[in-house]
Amino acid sequence: MRMGGENVVGYEREVEEEEEEREMEMVVAHGSPQQQMKLVVVGYALTSKKTKSFLQPKLVGLARNKGILFVAIDQSRPLSDQGPFDIVLHKLSGSKWSCILEDYRKTHPHVAVLDPPDAIQQVYNRQYMLEDVADLNLSDSYGKVGVPRQLVIEKDPSSISDAVDKAGLSLPLVAKPLVAKSHELSLAYDMASLQKLEPPLVLQEFINHGGVLFKVFIVGEAVKVVRRFSLPDVSKRELSNNAGVFHFPRVSCVAASAEEADLDPSVGELPPRPLLERLARELRRRLGLRLFNLDIIREHGTKDRYYVIDINYFPGYGKMPEYEHIFTDFLLSLMKQK
Repeated sequence: MRMGGENVVGYEREVEEEEEEREMEMVVAHGSPQQQMKLVVVGYALTSKKTKSFLQPKLVGLARNKGILFVAIDQSRPLSDQGPFDIVLHKLSGSKWSCILEDYRKTHPHVAVLDPPDAIQQVYNRQYMLEDVADLNLSDSYGKVGVPRQLVIEKDPSSISDAVDKAGLSLPLVAKPLVAKSHELSLAYDMASLQKLEPPLVLQEFINHGGVLFKVFIVGEAVKVVRRFSLPDVSKRELSNNAGVFHFPRVSCVAASAEEADLDPSVGELPPRPLLERLARELRRRLGLRLFNLDIIREHGTKDRYYVIDINYFPGYGKMPEYEHIFTDFLLSLMKQK
């Protein structure tokens, strides 16, 4: 399959044509697919950008070898008229799509929908995103997992300073959009600058974490963690000498992986596997999601104090090592559960 400089529309057309050719090859060589091999048909409704990053040639090829067929959902046609699907994979926004999918789930209970729209909606709102982590209050011999103290500001930036004082939050503060469809964030160093922020937003206390963030990918029961560079620590001296609001595209502001970096073990050591697996298991149940990732930091100077600072639905799995094998195994496991 050609990637090169082709536009997204051309890429999607290639994916669909390859799927059709693959199915015809099965029919010619082996007879009807229904007679020889029960294909797992995965209908996908993704943005063009998500389609390109997720449905990479290696994933499509491995899926074919395992009997999994990806089929694009035509959003201009009724969903019930398409398929039949074994699994529906989606990441689209809007109340109209959510209603369509909820109706489809009710009339097609045998189809695995990844994931329920109402469950996804919760992690799109940063006011509620971390509630389940906070309620879990996870603490065992491997460590303690919490969330940063935060404050929701819905309007009137002139009231932010008073609200921060009343809540007892400490500077610097991380400002994030209330709706978690944007990864942009700001770091405010002084109270006066808080009035420059644009609500609705969430203010989180910044926790020094050695400039390293752990991205924990969850795919069903599989858990994979990678290191990413993050915002550098802020010393008391820097805090007193700096003012203003600094803008970043995302908390893992340096896109390069930190996997090969020569890091201090106290900073770069991965969180204990049993702790991550327990956290993932509990959040799968509480959130009702099977495809998400956690952004986790370790408080600098501690060995076992962790904070979940963000949760993302259907993250960039294309950047997760071995995602092709993990994801296809997960899709097949859903069929075994039926």
